Amino acid sequence: MQLKRNIKGIIWHSIAYLSFTLMLVIFIAIVGKVVIMGSSALNIHLLTEITPPPGVNYGGLLNALVGSLLMVLCALALLIPIGLLTGTYLSLHRHEHLAKFLQFLNDSLLSIPSIIIGLFIYALIVVTLGHFSAIAGSLALALVGLPIVIRGTQDVLTTLPPQLKEAGFALGASEISVVLGVLYRSCKAGILSSFFLALARMLGETAPLLFTSLNNQFMSIKLTQPMASLPVTIFQFAMSPDQNWQALAFAGAVLLMAVVLVLSLLARFLLSKNK
Repeated sequence: MQLKRNIKGIIWHSIAYLSFTLMLVIFIAIVGKVVIMGSSALNIHLLTEITPPPGVNYGGLLNALVGSLLMVLCALALLIPIGLLTGTYLSLHRHEHLAKFLQFLNDSLLSIPSIIIGLFIYALIVVTLGHFSAIAGSLALALVGLPIVIRGTQDVLTTLPPQLKEAGFALGASEISVVLGVLYRSCKAGILSSFFLALARMLGETAPLLFTSLNNQFMSIKLTQPMASLPVTIFQFAMSPDQNWQALAFAGAVLLMAVVLVLSLLARFLLSKNK
């Protein structure tokens, strides 16, 4: 019997190590291929020049970087207060009927493909205004990141011991004072990590922006006009036969992977600190 258990243990450990090795090889292959393809465009011009016209050997992704940053910041300004308050309500009143309904809606929104969100904002905003705009792109990104913030806030608040809330009420504090002064302060690292996870998710979204902000070859910071974004620019340049555009696309992918990796590691660090 013991021999049989040892054999099973060796088999399952071997499968686990093989799976890990395969995943690591695939990850290294993807990163290596992207870095090699974009190495010729990884220079200071990538961050200081706007996207070039086809057929030239210069240019960068400055307008795409600025556009992505601007739309993501606008999306965060929209989703953080809504996500924080909704997640708090779901954590404190999770047994109420309204909370169960909101939980169902949030789970559904979390599983909806982002392209569906883009089509929804297109029909709601773009068609109404009659043109693409950065406002529509920010709204689409906000809907993508909102369920992540709600779920993250709810999870970290649920892990807190109930004695914290009871102690605050015992001292005569109101529910708002307990939430702001006790609960949020006790799990601020975990809540902040949900913001970083949502930010990382929004930075890599392409499909919603294709239907909302579209793109812009020039530098633009007007929220009411089409605006360039890094994921859409990467998609369009990678599909082009122009070699300089392809190199810029892969260089942008390297930059995007690095930013997302840093945000993901920071989120994991904050989560471990919260525990």
